[in-house]
Amino acid sequence: MSERSSYPASLNRLIDSLARLPGIGRKTAERLSVSLLDWPDEQLLDFGQQLQNLHQNVRYCTCCGNFAEAELCPLCLSPNRQRHLLCVVEQPTQIPVFENACCYQGLYHVLGGKLSPLNGRGPESLRLAELHKRLESGEVKEMILATSSDVEGEATAHFLAAEFAREGLTITRLAAGIPAGADLTYADGATLALAMSGRRDFS
Repeated sequence: MSERSSYPASLNRLIDSLARLPGIGRKTAERLSVSLLDWPDEQLLDFGQQLQNLHQNVRYCTCCGNFAEAELCPLCLSPNRQRHLLCVVEQPTQIPVFENACCYQGLYHVLGGKLSPLNGRGPESLRLAELHKRLESGEVKEMILATSSDVEGEATAHFLAAEFAREGLTITRLAAGIPAGADLTYADGATLALAMSGRRDFS
């Protein structure tokens, strides 16, 4: 008898669903699924409703592309942010890394990825039109390129620097402190603060 068939079909389906999550292997999915069996019915019901309403409750900010529960995210709505600074990141998951490091008080713009020709991701797949629109007003004086330091991230940074070069806009890049090839999503706060404070001109 196979290991898979030793579980009821309903439990196997739950295990298969959890195993689709990034970083969750079959064994971890099994432990999580079995653990859920010990939850009271009301907690399971609440958990199920959260999953069912996830797309309805969580969307993308129409301005910056961050995760939001309304049209605009709290960062875009905040009157305390420095609106002359715009930090360009690849994904919304990288914004909390900067916020937790307490090293930046400007606004953000989420590209939605990075250039990767081998995977069919060109400039048209990024949120460049929205970025053009945000820079048109001239309110932004410095655009910080915070793409990852791997080959694709560096290529994206060079493309952005050339695409948005204009008078009155300083374009900078995160400095020393981020290891070559690193994904910013996993950078620690101290390292990220060093990279932000030492950012260099990228024009």
